[in-house]
Amino acid sequence: MTTDGIKGLLIETHNWGKTVAFWKALGYELEFETDHHSGQLRHPSGGPFLFVAERPEGSALQIQPMLSVSDAATFEPPASGAVVRPFEAQHWNMLELLLADPDGRPFSIQAPLPAGAAATQGGNHHE
Repeated sequence: MTTDGIKGLLIETHNWGKTVAFWKALGYELEFETDHHSGQLRHPSGGPFLFVAERPEGSALQIQPMLSVSDAATFEPPASGAVVRPFEAQHWNMLELLLADPDGRPFSIQAPLPAGAAATQGGNHHE
């Protein structure tokens, strides 16, 4: 099975406020903010959402595409990529597989939790 395309982008930052102001000036609207300097923005005309997450000074920052699939059990990673971490339940109520492209860039593949499954309490990027 293939993906449903890019649904969002994780954008890491060293300054939550300045980054949100930047995207708002480009027309994005804040959908929600967490209590630890992260949150989601969406453009009123559509397209992928942006999940902005503040990281400590000195840490390397990344922009990571997030693709969706309807069923983790039927997803086949491309042979030209490498599974960095298999599907695991995340605290934002999704399964997530981390996939590296041929150049080593990370991609998040997300699928709905199976019926009756519980999300984890740990945290990755959708904090």
